[in-house]
Amino acid sequence: MSGAADAFVSHALGLRWDAIPGEAQEAVKTFLLDSLGVGIAGAGAPLTAQVRQAALAWAGAGDANVWGQGSYRTSAANAAFINGFQIHCQEFDCVHEPAVVHPMATILAALMATCDREGDVTGAELGAAIAAAVDVATGLGMAAKTPLKFFRPATAGVFGATLGVARLRGLSEGEARNALGYALSFASGTMQAHTEGKPALPVQIANAARSAVMACDLAAAGMEAAQDSIEGPFGYLTLFEDGFDAAPVVAALGSVFRVAEVSHKPFPTGRAAQGGIVLAKQAKAAGIRPEEIASIVLTAPPLIKRLVGRPAQAGMTASYARLCYQYSGALTLIDGHVGLKDFSSEALARADVAALGAKIEVIDDGQINPAAFTPQVLRIRLMTGEAREFTINSLFGAPADPLTPAQNEAKFRECCAFGFGTAREDIEAAIIAAVNGLENLDDAGRLSRLASGIME
Repeated sequence: MSGAADAFVSHALGLRWDAIPGEAQEAVKTFLLDSLGVGIAGAGAPLTAQVRQAALAWAGAGDANVWGQGSYRTSAANAAFINGFQIHCQEFDCVHEPAVVHPMATILAALMATCDREGDVTGAELGAAIAAAVDVATGLGMAAKTPLKFFRPATAGVFGATLGVARLRGLSEGEARNALGYALSFASGTMQAHTEGKPALPVQIANAARSAVMACDLAAAGMEAAQDSIEGPFGYLTLFEDGFDAAPVVAALGSVFRVAEVSHKPFPTGRAAQGGIVLAKQAKAAGIRPEEIASIVLTAPPLIKRLVGRPAQAGMTASYARLCYQYSGALTLIDGHVGLKDFSSEALARADVAALGAKIEVIDDGQINPAAFTPQVLRIRLMTGEAREFTINSLFGAPADPLTPAQNEAKFRECCAFGFGTAREDIEAAIIAAVNGLENLDDAGRLSRLASGIME
């Protein structure tokens, strides 16, 4: 029997909202609001229509809401798939940097679909399930000691989401262990899609969210599964990671709440590009004009070079551009910001951005920490020969430099307007109020109905 699997099950099923420290409770609310917002924004992404079209063949009408889609309802597993895609498809969802896991995309999509289907989940229960599920998903990432080769937000995320769903459904410990076994059976997602900049990345998130619902359905139906799903000879950590140590993660359960370690994404790009975006904003604020620039070098940890050091390409897709610092860095130096509207085909074809992006190089600083995001240094050489340098030691949106509540709310409202196609102040205000009073919410499914655009 796996010690980690037993510990994760016990933690997820037993955690109570009132046992969670205030800082972690506030983090749950913060990233619940953020993730609902980016999920609504995903309804406005072009590829979402194709995902919904494909999903129509898998299930018809049901009792779970698809966010930003009005009265469109489908099965819980299908809704989890579509909403998971919408949360991650614009690279705007939160991330746990040390674990290299986007926890809320898979977790929230599965949990909200479950709230829809169950119909009697309280806000306090949802909050506790989120906190526990984030502990599991990010804990698996923290246990890894080598660079990721599989897409950890999906492969680790499915385990957290599964135990979160098990908690909301009131599964027994034995059923939850079986559900984890099916999560192992369903676990999938590689970094090849990231390397090529393909929209298969959010599809892998979507599949993990759906798989969490399905894993619990099988376990609840009495189906047995592998018990040593985490550390067994063919368990998750053994198969998916080249080196791991789960003991410190297990020891921290109940005392360290990983949701308080999660970082915002202030910009709709891969997290690895965001430090460079902040540095480019600093350079623009310092008065550096694009026409003055001869060359630009971003020196950063190996993960940054690996994830966003790719060259910009003519005709590149939005999925590729979101993971390309030559695009986002150049755009920031010209416009001062990167937003949701900057990944249309028209925006990606801008000649001025392409010309400046060709002057950008990303260099590996040689760090040995495979999960490090900082420090980062941007060196700009001007046509005059003068060199300017800008440095950061933490990423904007990280716990060391967090978004303020006002900035979090502003991002949420921007996302809602993008997803709904217009400002919906009634919906926005209702969701904000419900999240702020989460522990007093009698029906957590109301959040999902509001996110679909239905005002009650």
